Amino acid sequence: YRLLRADGSLLAIAGLRDGRLAPEKVLAGGPPVPAKRPTAAPVEEAVRREPPVTARRRPRTSPMRVVPGLAALTPAEGRLFVVVGVFDGLHRGHAYLLEQLRTHARRMGARPVVVTFDAHPEEILHGHAPPVLVDPAERLVRLGDAGVAVTVVQHFDTALRMTPFDQFVSMISERTELAGFLMTPDAAFGHQRGGTPETVAALGRAEGFDVVVVLPFDLDGRHVRSAEIRDDIAAGDLAGAAALLGRPVAVVGERAETGIAGGDVVELAFRLPVALPPDGRYDVLVEPPLGSGRGDAPPVAATAVVSGGRVQLELLSAVPGPRLRVSFPGP
Repeated sequence: YRLLRADGSLLAIAGLRDGRLAPEKVLAGGPPVPAKRPTAAPVEEAVRREPPVTARRRPRTSPMRVVPGLAALTPAEGRLFVVVGVFDGLHRGHAYLLEQLRTHARRMGARPVVVTFDAHPEEILHGHAPPVLVDPAERLVRLGDAGVAVTVVQHFDTALRMTPFDQFVSMISERTELAGFLMTPDAAFGHQRGGTPETVAALGRAEGFDVVVVLPFDLDGRHVRSAEIRDDIAAGDLAGAAALLGRPVAVVGERAETGIAGGDVVELAFRLPVALPPDGRYDVLVEPPLGSGRGDAPPVAATAVVSGGRVQLELLSAVPGPRLRVSFPGP
């Protein structure tokens, strides 16, 4: 693997050992590595750069297409460069990965594509899913804002769990032109996680698509992972969770009957388990969900009472709509 600086110059040559990239030859400098058009042979690269300073939503220049499963792909989608993942938090690590997806898709003359799932794989693998960090509808909004051209929402069930990685790849390549995959060293997909960077690259050499391997990054020496964010939220460290997310912790719920007279107290019901801070009272901001078409009205200040996995809002003014987004700015 070639490790590149952010300016494109060669930094080191590395090998993959025990799922980690280990530098074998570190260079003091080196000429810029020119970008190449894709060829029939796979291109395997490792790129390391600092994480984005923030994960602000970026304006969309064209709408993202949402495809309901790999079977719905057609040649009209064009040439696709794909990353596969749950993207259950769309945190700063995901923001970095999507930035690399756009960069390498542009280099290959392809469209940046995310293949994700309608349920967390752990729900099928272990019988229960972790609490969500981002509402599924908001996830699509944020993927579109991140410059993704196509998001495929694949149904995850036992049949998909048992699908070998090469058949999973064929579900894409038989329907449209596949430029390649973006992966991290520890990424894997397919039955028994058989689709590792090494095995997918070997398949790519045989079938003519590329594999680009990018290094994940740490934030201040800490892994940016959804599990770490959930741990922070559960411990009440909302500032730590926000630092990894790149935005305040938020949940989206539906208005529920409270049995309390008046419209200034609202209880939220959740379709899926959500990551909530410990029981207590919190100053929050309330607004309609992202992408609800209700404009850019400023959020309303409120008090949230979290108790036993339930959220009750004491609103200072009305917020329209059957669903509400509650963000916990933290201290």
